[in-house]
Amino acid sequence: MIHAYVFPGQGSQYPGMGKDHFESNAFARRFFEQANEILGFKISDLMFNGTEENLRQTNVTQPAIFLHSVIAYKMLENTTPHMVAGHSLGEFSSLVVNGTLTFEDALQLVSVRASAMQKACEANPSSMAAVLALDDVKAEEICKAILEESGEMVVPANYNCPGQLVISGTNKGIHIACEKMKAAGAKRALKLPVGGAFHSPLMESAKEELSAAIQKTTFHRPVCPVYQNVIAKAVIDPDQIKQNLIDQLTGPVRWTQSIEAMIKDGATKFTEVGPGKVLQGLIAKINKTVEVESFS
Repeated sequence: MIHAYVFPGQGSQYPGMGKDHFESNAFARRFFEQANEILGFKISDLMFNGTEENLRQTNVTQPAIFLHSVIAYKMLENTTPHMVAGHSLGEFSSLVVNGTLTFEDALQLVSVRASAMQKACEANPSSMAAVLALDDVKAEEICKAILEESGEMVVPANYNCPGQLVISGTNKGIHIACEKMKAAGAKRALKLPVGGAFHSPLMESAKEELSAAIQKTTFHRPVCPVYQNVIAKAVIDPDQIKQNLIDQLTGPVRWTQSIEAMIKDGATKFTEVGPGKVLQGLIAKINKTVEVESFS
């Protein structure tokens, strides 16, 4: 059996996340305390006692989900990943699990990424929307046409599963796109409660900041391949992993294509590790024949 481990991204957070691990496990407590020290604020307090609003801030959400995911994985027994992948932010969790990054280095990069994305969101008022039950190619054509006709940026951001695409763009571009997607036959085109256009060219300033931090960080040769968002293929070379991680900020998350590639390369079981069960549901929609479970 070829066992794949996958890790969630932003949106999987919830109040109280990780508190049970902290209270029941000294090993987990050490990770939380180390994270508090590295980040310079008590992320553990925000995770255990913060409101949904507290946890929705990008500079809190991203390190919180990363921390929860890595601790959860470390608490699994007798695990040997044959391949890993992460959805957006989750790619950093996957790179700790396969040995590409140390926990400390990955958390530092997640912190830089979150802060840079927060600044990019504030500098460029923008948003995202979920488009349901519309062919991807048709959605791509509509995005391209909006840019050509109005100059408003709209691009596919997350290919989550067949019939579920998330788009990113300027506020006006997203408004136009939602109307056009529905007119083209989308079951729904719904603006999401996020304050930025993640995985779009509007994140260019964040990409530059993250790139500078990544270039200073040591990436090790992993013990198993990571299927990276931007290319949806297995990668083992540390330099290529670096570049793909940088490109991910302005490029789309090809989740459907990544899972299909993992299955094609032999994956028969997927375990989602981290808060929530979002990826478990997406994988079941991508391919009904593989075994899928979650561990949080």
